[in-house]
Amino acid sequence: MSLSGTGNFAQPTCYGCDSNRHPWHPPEIDVSTPIASGQLLMRNTLTGQKEPFVPMKDRHVRWYTCGPTVYDSSHVGHARTYLSFDIMRRIMTDYLHYNVLFQINITDIDDKIILRARQNELLRQLEEDTSVGFGKLVELAKEALEEAKLRSDEKKAGIEAALQEAISEKNSRGRTEQEGLLDQHLMKRKNLDKDEEKVLKVCSVSPNEKEARAKLLLAAKSVLAEKLDREKGHLVTDHSVFNAHARKYEREFMEDMDALGIREPDILTRVTEYVPQIIAFVEKIMAKGMAYKSNGSVYLSLDALKAAGHNYRKLDPAGPGGEETSAAEMAEGEGALGGGGSGEKR
Repeated sequence: MSLSGTGNFAQPTCYGCDSNRHPWHPPEIDVSTPIASGQLLMRNTLTGQKEPFVPMKDRHVRWYTCGPTVYDSSHVGHARTYLSFDIMRRIMTDYLHYNVLFQINITDIDDKIILRARQNELLRQLEEDTSVGFGKLVELAKEALEEAKLRSDEKKAGIEAALQEAISEKNSRGRTEQEGLLDQHLMKRKNLDKDEEKVLKVCSVSPNEKEARAKLLLAAKSVLAEKLDREKGHLVTDHSVFNAHARKYEREFMEDMDALGIREPDILTRVTEYVPQIIAFVEKIMAKGMAYKSNGSVYLSLDALKAAGHNYRKLDPAGPGGEETSAAEMAEGEGALGGGGSGEKR
């Protein structure tokens, strides 16, 4: 590690007191701050402060990092995240010479994976169903568009209502969150409007035009996927469909990381490899009265957790004002297939 000097000389050193060597007056080491004395500091979320980094044993560091949820292709956010981790890992190993054991976990079973895999499978079945001609496909696409626009309007109304409530209550945090959600929604609606233009353009061509059906399937893919899943998603139960989907995007993610020059993890684990342990862990929490069932899901009981003297959001504490988890954060944690019963959470 690097050290800092005070600008003064220390007392001369004597290496064997060899009379043939001139005394050396080394620079005085500055020990007034951890950084000056060559210590590595890291921000500790438990204290909110930068603390000297001390491995549990010698210079061995065991580093666990959440990996991606492999439901779709990687994007620039993944690149930024794992490139940042790679830079820090290289500094720890190559410059500071820590012996780092780096582990990444792949989330390969999740609501988003189930939903996307199901949608892709239903689209595949529709594409191969020769009984659905171009005319029938046009009807399906137009129905899907109208349903998508209706759901979009309903969601926008909900966000705007929540935004107005936050404004009236002078809840700056809630207002910022809802404004962000509204911006995201407007962008999605803009994309939906573009999809509608493409679909209607393809629908207007002659049904005898070559590849017209394939073009329509591609143009209406997004809205058709949602419609098909609402109507037939429960029929897709073959686990190999979900597993193949996750494996595909896991491979794609690792290839993308390799293309960026990011080092492979020393250990790679997957959620599906630890399902029995996860179930046992959840059952243990429920047995202690710290969790409960609702709408087909199991929720952590924050009331029971706090009553037992534990801290919620231990590694990501609430702000200085003691803000609770927001509605937007609760919705994000619900998952893509959640029942939406946020009013029952406790």
